[in-house]
This record gives sequence, structure tokens and C-alpha cells, in this order.
Amino acid sequence: MNATPASPGTPTTPPRPVDVAAVFPQLAPLARTATRLHPRPGAPSPRDSSVGGPLLWPADEPWPHCEGPHEVDGMNLALSPGDLRLERRIHAAARGRSLTPEERETLERIRPPRELPLSVAVRPYDGSMAMLPVAQLYVRDIPDLRAPEGADLLQVLWCPFDHPIMPRTALFWRSAASVTDVLATPPEPPAVQFDGYLPEPCLLAPEQVVEYPSTMELSKELREQVGNWGLWEAAGAGLDSSYASCPEEFYWGALSVAPGWKVGGWPSWGATDPSPRPCPDCGSDMDALLTIATFEGDRSTGTWFPYENQGAEPPTGVGHFDPREPTRVQIGSGYKQQLYVCPKAPEHPHTEQMQ
Repeated sequence: MNATPASPGTPTTPPRPVDVAAVFPQLAPLARTATRLHPRPGAPSPRDSSVGGPLLWPADEPWPHCEGPHEVDGMNLALSPGDLRLERRIHAAARGRSLTPEERETLERIRPPRELPLSVAVRPYDGSMAMLPVAQLYVRDIPDLRAPEGADLLQVLWCPFDHPIMPRTALFWRSAASVTDVLATPPEPPAVQFDGYLPEPCLLAPEQVVEYPSTMELSKELREQVGNWGLWEAAGAGLDSSYASCPEEFYWGALSVAPGWKVGGWPSWGATDPSPRPCPDCGSDMDALLTIATFEGDRSTGTWFPYENQGAEPPTGVGHFDPREPTRVQIGSGYKQQLYVCPKAPEHPHTEQMQ
């Protein structure tokens, strides 16, 4: 299932190179849909689905804060959200030309030269830390978003510090119609531990696709079949002979789990083996809710890269735009942060892991 573009230039996933369920019919019952978000830097409003954009947050509702702990050491330079945005604006304005003396002075103020060796002393931040918007998703836009009864909007925020290896997230489900007075100026944290914890505001172009489990979640029998080159040849799948020694890599990269930001679908694995994900409240097996990705794809998942982004031009006002990293988010050294939700009661506490 690949959605037809809403307009020219809309990111659209190319058709899968092989109908894998026709080659291996046992995979057919395992098909799941996922909604790829296709974030692209822009200027979302509180009424838009977005990554890193303003939230439809009630003016009379307290803004969420994280109670900590929050610490950085001298090896890292934690900057304020305002300075990070200013730095990005300067690089955007200077694209294709040299920096002006004023721009250089500002950038040196933001990141002053530091003498080596750098200190490893820990600097704590006292008090609570205002959380940052990560994603706002309207049910009307996201086919795979399953909301609690009476809700049509999901808001995801996080603390821009590690807890302990990735940001701590908070989920809020609400009815958009109930928000009549929107908070105009939310509080912000005094510092962001890493640049990649401040998402670039992005508009979304949601698209529903079909996924299958990663090889790590297949039964032993199915995994052996997928790894059997003779079965691919007998089915006339037309695979390049370079995959003869490792057809399971082709399945993993091109046919199973879509890369990038997405809602629903199958989780990806790699940092750890698949493991049970019980709901903390009721014990139900939790479903994949949201994948927060560093990259929208890489060489191994190149067939998923959307048509619109092939050689995409940088959006106006955006510095160093890379269609593979449109949100500027970085999880660890290039991983994904996966959020899981209880299918019986989405309002139950969610869980998260890095993959």
C-alpha cells in the first residue's frame, strides 16, 4: 500500500521491488500498516501535525517539566534552545557565502573556543526542566494513530537531557476541540544537553505503507526460507545475484521495516534482540506507537527513500538541510527511540527503548 501523492512534490515511497508475501505466503498474515511521517522543515502552526512545532496546548494547563536529574560535563557544551536556533539561522543565511564579521562574533559567543584538555567535571542543573515539543499528531492525518475514546490529538514532549541514554518522553492525549485558548509562549529549558535533542520544526506528509517483521522476529522456519536463495529464484523474484549469499539482508533492508519517523507498524531491532513489552499497568503486549529516528534512511534501506527527496533542494531559510536528517534529531550515535503504547488503554503509561 503506497499512497498517491496529494500534490506534486509530496514525498512518496517507491513501490517495493518485490511482493514478498507472494514469494513467501506465510508472511501475508504478518503484514502491518505503518504511517511514515516524512518530516520536512517548515513553519507548522498549533493546528498542524508536526515534528518540533508549536503545540495546541491549553493556556490554563501547566506545561510539563522534568524533575531530573540534569547534568552535563565539561566534555559537552549544553546550549540554550535560543542559541541553537540562532546558530542554525546564521548558517542558513550564510549558505553559499562567507560569514560576516558579526555572524562570526555571534557564533563564537555561542560556542567560545575551549582549551584542551576539556574538563570532565559534572555541572548539575538545579530545579525542574521544561520539556520540549517533539511531535504533535492529529488522528485526522495519521491513519495508524489509535487514540483513546474522546481524543483526536497526541502530543509528545521530552526532556532534552539523557535519562540515562536518551531523552525522557511524556505523552498527552486530548480533544483538539476542547482547546479554545492556546498557550502562546511555552516555557523552555535553560539548556539542551545535545544539539540533536532540539527538533527542527517540520511539517509532515503522512503516507501509509505495508511492513513485515524484521528477520529477528520471524519464526525459525520463515527465517530459513527468507535466507534460502533458491526459493527466491524459484519464485521468479528477480533479485540481483549479489544477494545470493545473503538474501535475508535484502528482505531486511527493502521489504520488512520502513526507516525514519513513523507511527505504528513493526519495530526495528538491532541494538538488542526482540523482547516482551508488557504494559506496566495491565500486562498487555504493547504496540509500536511512534518511532523517533535519527535518519530517514541509509544505503541499506535506499529503496524506501521517497521520490520527492531524490536530490531535494534545501527549503528556504533552513541551514544545511539534509533530506536524510530533516528533523536534526540525533538519538545516541544514530539510533531510533521507539515508543510503545497499550492497545487496550492508550492512556496507560507508555514504554520506550533505543534501537
